Amino acid sequence: MFRSLNRRQAIAAATVLAGSFTIRADETKSADGAVRHSICRWCYNKIPLDKLCEVAKTIGYHSIELLNPPDASIVKKHGLTCAVLMGGPSVKIERGFNRTENHDQHIKELTEAIDFAAANDIPNVICFSGNRAGMPDDVGLKNCVAGLKRIVGHAESKRVTIIMELLNSKVDHRDYMCDRTDWGVELVRAVGSPRFKLLYDIYHMQIMEGDVIRTIKKHKDAIAHYHTGGVPGRNEIDATQELNYRAICAAIRETAYQGFLGQEFIPKREPEKSLKEALGICK
Repeated sequence: MFRSLNRRQAIAAATVLAGSFTIRADETKSADGAVRHSICRWCYNKIPLDKLCEVAKTIGYHSIELLNPPDASIVKKHGLTCAVLMGGPSVKIERGFNRTENHDQHIKELTEAIDFAAANDIPNVICFSGNRAGMPDDVGLKNCVAGLKRIVGHAESKRVTIIMELLNSKVDHRDYMCDRTDWGVELVRAVGSPRFKLLYDIYHMQIMEGDVIRTIKKHKDAIAHYHTGGVPGRNEIDATQELNYRAICAAIRETAYQGFLGQEFIPKREPEKSLKEALGICK
């Protein structure tokens, strides 16, 4: 398992739709001029990956993400890309760069992940801060800077971006350190490389601080990737929850963002239908 146990896989099944089209991994935008769209694999773990690829292509998604290298290779064979590659077995939500004893193993695994990403046109490799466990936030930030500076030069040389995910510490990931945008932005500035940025998870940051649209516009230069999810509950991003994803995605487009938007919701309804609706909301 590469994701935290707090991230529960959806109990769902999909029926493969007919027809497909191929999106090149190096396209900067989708065919209709909107941002590119991705599906977070862990939400659909009960669907075989080959089938999920066919569903993604038929609906109009460009990527399936949060994969390890073997699964990323399967996705590539289907003409899709992997927007975010996992950093390695030791790179976990609760065990991250805020502790120096993790640095050597993290850097070894991230180096391998970055090399694979560069060879397979994958733009991002994910990492995490780790939990506080009594550590002050300023000490954790200093430790993260020290570790990330050891690896970011390699990311620069390979033109791959390392992203650290912003997660909520109220509901899903108790005690996680990188749980506020301002802390994450301070870390980005301290690392000082265009190849280290944030994964701004809209679901998580709505729970922690709200003010999503203003935050996105203010800190757009520190963000390399986005995730969705309905609040509360991390289910569909439609009118059953509190966020206006049409307005949020319009704000993202206004920043001239050219990366991916990852759908990271657990569907309560039929998965294909929910994924199709989400794509329509976010275009």
